Amino acid sequence: MYNLEINLIHHQYPIYIQNGLFENIGIEMKKRYSKKKITILTDYHVEKIYGENLKNNLLKNDFLVKVISIPPGEKSKSIDTLMSIYENLLDFQMTRDDVMIILGGGVVGDVGGFAAATFLRGISFIQIPTSLLAQIDSSIGGKVAVNLERGKNLIGSFYHPEAVFIDPEVLKTLDPRFFNDGMAEVIKYACIKDKTLFYDLLEGTQQDLYKNLESIIYKCCTIKKEIVQRDEKDHGERMLLNFGHTIGHAIEKYFDYTTYTHGEGVAMGMAHITKRSEELGITKMGTFGELVKVLKKYDLPFEMPLMEKENMIKHIGVDKKRKEKSIYIILLKEIGESFIQNIKEEEMHAYL
Repeated sequence: MYNLEINLIHHQYPIYIQNGLFENIGIEMKKRYSKKKITILTDYHVEKIYGENLKNNLLKNDFLVKVISIPPGEKSKSIDTLMSIYENLLDFQMTRDDVMIILGGGVVGDVGGFAAATFLRGISFIQIPTSLLAQIDSSIGGKVAVNLERGKNLIGSFYHPEAVFIDPEVLKTLDPRFFNDGMAEVIKYACIKDKTLFYDLLEGTQQDLYKNLESIIYKCCTIKKEIVQRDEKDHGERMLLNFGHTIGHAIEKYFDYTTYTHGEGVAMGMAHITKRSEELGITKMGTFGELVKVLKKYDLPFEMPLMEKENMIKHIGVDKKRKEKSIYIILLKEIGESFIQNIKEEEMHAYL
């Protein structure tokens, strides 16, 4: 088992990473809580595979359990879904002494975390991420949010779980497209902070990847832990974690969250911004080519889809990293070394 501890000024919590950990969740929960209600928030797909198993595991350990299941996909990160979750929590008479378990990927984690942060002014929650993207990124760090019609994650907060339980074994049930969706975030971490990891991903086999998955997840979580501990509220260094995301989020929104996954948007965003920054003499020559190789290897797109530039800029204009008439973007000096660049609104065309 790999163990990490997130140490913030006002909150500390553990991250456990181990193959087979899911089967022991009931026992692990009983170590921390007794005679409490637990609400499991999940989505329809994950519930079919893991919902009954988790529920029975908790019932065997003397918890009262309710399951709330929402439709999968980015469309569920909405105010309507949030209101439905609140109503279910009220029906179950959840109190601030009770616990929510969030079982699923990034969407469930974001909307569920925001529900936990705001219901009764905050209830405890546990993350059990079931997608690679959630295991290495969205389940840790405390960012919780829902979307608005005009953009992604525009209503949210920083609210951290009590613990994160990561079992790489559950990734075996992922569709290859959604496994690769998470690989985009692994590649992101390698690009911004870990050159060795990048070339391990580029040169290793698929067998190497699965064999070393616990270690890869641990490396990514460690990078995020260290950045979050230094900049919890995203005012400085934590922005590095958004490499590829400004353009990626705009692509997702432009196509109404139906054409590309989050990771696919990020992959195209990373490739495009690196291509442009290399052409502008900011990034070391050859970096874009190396990035394209690794994206191709994991069946991730790297060429921008056909989009109206002005419409694209409009979507970027509501990005959370915007400041007056400028926006913060993340660029690479080279693989493994990144920095934050503030660009003016009129400069955006040069980067698109």
